[in-house]
Amino acid sequence: MLYDAFQVQSDLAQQTRAWGQVLHDAVSPWAALGGPLSWWSAGAQMMMRAGMSFARPSFGLDSVRVGNRDVPVVEEAAFATPFGTLLRFRKDVETPQPKVLVVAPLSGHFATLLRGTVRALLPDHDVYVTDWHNARDVPLSAGPFGFDDYVEHLVRFMGVLGEGAHMLAVCQPAVQALAAAAVMAQTRDPAAPRSLTVMAGPVDCRINPTVVNELATSKPISWFEQNLIATVPRRHKGAGRRVYPGFIQLSAFMSMNMKRHVDGHTDLFWHKVNREADKAAAIENFYDEYFAVLDLPAEFYLETVRTVFQDYTLAKNQLTFRGEPIDMGAVRRTALMTVEGERDDICSVGQTMAAHDLCTSLPPHMRTHHLQAGVGHYGVFSGKKWEQQIYPQVRNFIAAHG
Repeated sequence: MLYDAFQVQSDLAQQTRAWGQVLHDAVSPWAALGGPLSWWSAGAQMMMRAGMSFARPSFGLDSVRVGNRDVPVVEEAAFATPFGTLLRFRKDVETPQPKVLVVAPLSGHFATLLRGTVRALLPDHDVYVTDWHNARDVPLSAGPFGFDDYVEHLVRFMGVLGEGAHMLAVCQPAVQALAAAAVMAQTRDPAAPRSLTVMAGPVDCRINPTVVNELATSKPISWFEQNLIATVPRRHKGAGRRVYPGFIQLSAFMSMNMKRHVDGHTDLFWHKVNREADKAAAIENFYDEYFAVLDLPAEFYLETVRTVFQDYTLAKNQLTFRGEPIDMGAVRRTALMTVEGERDDICSVGQTMAAHDLCTSLPPHMRTHHLQAGVGHYGVFSGKKWEQQIYPQVRNFIAAHG
């Protein structure tokens, strides 16, 4: 019922976009005259943006500056499963570069949310990304996808990269990345990462709990299953699959700072009225990405809520993989860097740094921590401070442990 109700709303939004296009075509030739016609034109363009998108946006990284020349970048699938693609950004460069697996969160948005992260890494690294698929498009015949399946995907992906590669996990998959590093250490996998950089991730949510953390502990896991899990309708490839819908996750994110989003769309309207194209485009680009959502497999969502946010299994060093215990103390050859944002209201200060307390076998020269002043959650992995202050430290850390 939940997904069906949203589908009706989505169909209405599609009609709104269509009527917006009709109105825009009618008034746009005279919008330059100003006055009410410019308002009608701007309003029509806002109508054309109604609703969400379930299509993965493009990374749009066609070239990158390496040294003193522009190098073409080609996206290619290095490996794929029904639930995710190991996406490589291949470049034709003379000198081999360190391979880095960027582990994108599976939390309601596509991996393209890390466009800025990848863009910064590309000049100096051979970059791969976990490009997770929309669960509503994965047939039931592909089976379930839970917490352990995510960890297994990381182990398999690192195997494709081969010996000597590095891993960088952003936000939610900090826990799975640490688990994969420990599993590979315990099995003496030669493809275990040389370094692991964990950024703004919920390693120990008991530390300085945020609104997100408090919500997760305010209800039993049965409440999440009964109220937030839906079944994919028959019109989609994943019909019958139980999912945590991306539109619910987006609504939750927006409700945390609704005024900001209302103000953003108000500003967008007036930028269009005043024909301030660059300012309007900046807001549109942000929301094109923000409103592109994907559904999560229900079992992965529920297991993550219980394991990470309710039972704190990793923080207690009680995590298991395929029924076998994982010992974070087994990590001895993977250097560890943690990065946090001073103003992060999703994963607060101290939660990511807790990874160092778990990896007890690492000597001091194989671990480091960076607290970035003046940034919130997204500023840890995108924006000017990521590019100018955080990334140089990440780059040097990877180089030091190559």
